[in-house]
Amino acid sequence: MKLVFAGTPEVAVPALDALIASDRHEVAAVVTRPDAPAGRGRRLVASPVAERAQEAGIEVLKPAKPRDEEFLARLREIAPDCCPVVAYGALLPKVALDVPARGWVNLHFSLLPAWRGAAPVQQSLMAGDEVTGASTFLIEEGLDSGPVYGVLTEEIRPTDTSGDLLTRLAFAGAGLLAATMDGIEDDTLHAVPQPHEGVTLAPKITVEDAQIQWSAPALRVDRVVRGCTPAPGAWTLFRGERLKLIQAAPVLDRTDLAPGELSAAKNNVYVGTGSHAVELLWVQPQGKKPMKGADWARGVRIAHGELLGL
Repeated sequence: MKLVFAGTPEVAVPALDALIASDRHEVAAVVTRPDAPAGRGRRLVASPVAERAQEAGIEVLKPAKPRDEEFLARLREIAPDCCPVVAYGALLPKVALDVPARGWVNLHFSLLPAWRGAAPVQQSLMAGDEVTGASTFLIEEGLDSGPVYGVLTEEIRPTDTSGDLLTRLAFAGAGLLAATMDGIEDDTLHAVPQPHEGVTLAPKITVEDAQIQWSAPALRVDRVVRGCTPAPGAWTLFRGERLKLIQAAPVLDRTDLAPGELSAAKNNVYVGTGSHAVELLWVQPQGKKPMKGADWARGVRIAHGELLGL
């Protein structure tokens, strides 16, 4: 089939690579979000998908909105059979959905109908799921509600961050998306409607969502830290400044600390929660580089009974 691939961040690149490598399909063009400011100089930078497409000599389309008439006209000229999508980052209007004969097929990082929305991996981790996965489905006008072509499952490991899990799903999902394209071309794969039961939503994680509530149980604190790493980054307040929490671990045998109360030893620093303590393994003070929790604690000289949070 002739394909137009839509995607933007690094997590979409493995799927693009898998389709470029396929001897059964032609990636005629790539659709991605416009260049965005990045770095200290805030200069405009192309998306990872745009950079990979340019390396491969593939035409890159960067519409401000996918309903822009110039973009739609070019899409009709290319006349793709199907448009595979991975984390494109914009809602597709019906006028665009109607262009490819086989539709737009999305690779979504959850077991649909669970975790429809922008942050399925983060929300799955924060909810304490033990298993997640990826799904390919035909895009409709609803939010991730279209019929499903295929799924794969992935076990969530006890120390997984959202970055760890998303990386594994990106590479496993690349194979699923390529196989879905093959099945659509062969007419051996047919989409099955999603069940009405089990629908959960996965809205984007905000900075406010990532603030640690020390009155919550330690397992909840651990899940929020892992779910928000690397982005947007779990955080708390220490002496009125933000302290980013990169890695923490529940300490089941310590229950002597009040929620938010700090306790520093020579090689460890602990903080109380609504249940038992957690150890701060890696943190990042405001304006500084990441460091071991114990090194941070030695540097700030924690006072007896000092608290994290408000």
